[in-house]
Amino acid sequence: MAVIVSTDQDFKKILSEKNKVVVKYYADWCGSCKLFSPKYKRISNDENNSEVTFLDVNAEENELARKMAAVDNLPFFATFLNGEFLESTATSKEEVVVKMIENLKTK
Repeated sequence: MAVIVSTDQDFKKILSEKNKVVVKYYADWCGSCKLFSPKYKRISNDENNSEVTFLDVNAEENELARKMAAVDNLPFFATFLNGEFLESTATSKEEVVVKMIENLKTK
C-alpha cells in the first residue's frame, strides 16, 4: 500500500475510516526523516502489512495531527487503533517501527 500524505484537514477523517494506522511525522529539514523514507515506503508495500494504513505527516505544518501523538522529536512514529492513539516513539531504527506495526496488527 502506498504511503498517504496527510494534513490536519484529513487526519481525523482517515483515523476514523481506517482501523489500523501508523503515522510517520517528519520535517523537510530533518535528515534522519529523509533517510528513513525509503524504509517506510518498503514496509508499507510489504503484503504482510496490507491491513495497515501508512501516513506521512509534516509535523511543522500540521499542529493538530502532531498534538494527537505528542510529537517531541523527529522522525516520530505513532500508531492508532480505531481512531484512538495506541503508542509512539521517536526513532530512526527500522526494527522499532516494525515492532510497533506488529503490535498494532495483533490488536
